[in-house]
Amino acid sequence: MTNRFASGRAALAVVPDTAPASTPSVWFCSHCGSNEDTEDDAPPSRVCGDCGLGVLLETRADIAPRQNSAFLVLDHHLSVCAVSAAAERLLATSETDAVHRHVTELLVPADAEASGPSNLASAVAWAANGDDASHNVTVRPATTFGIRLSGRIAHCSPPSGALLVFD
Repeated sequence: MTNRFASGRAALAVVPDTAPASTPSVWFCSHCGSNEDTEDDAPPSRVCGDCGLGVLLETRADIAPRQNSAFLVLDHHLSVCAVSAAAERLLATSETDAVHRHVTELLVPADAEASGPSNLASAVAWAANGDDASHNVTVRPATTFGIRLSGRIAHCSPPSGALLVFD
């Protein structure tokens, strides 16, 4: 039996780093979705400077909502924590009626067989618990049929939660 490493070559090779660079984070308003440009780690105020109605939350820059985007902020129990003004119009609800309700009272998976990372509950739970990846989901409003909404889910904070932005 010959030793193939006896030739003096190293048994281990350096593998180039293929991991993606970390995605920068941004702060956004929980009501209007406007992004807060800050040089520091956190904005000087937690209240939105544009609308004055929302608190500032942090999320990945690639999933952060744009101003007037429709989105929900959910906790790890799948309870709605915040509803953007555009999502209020899209889902025909008000923030006061939606907050503290289970997300399935507003949205249901578009496909009954949806499972894995595309499953709404799984994606929210992973994001709310700090998963760095973003997940795509397809949902529909709980009160309608035939309407399908595609969305992206990623972690947001503080406090730790999940951000569902409708495309």
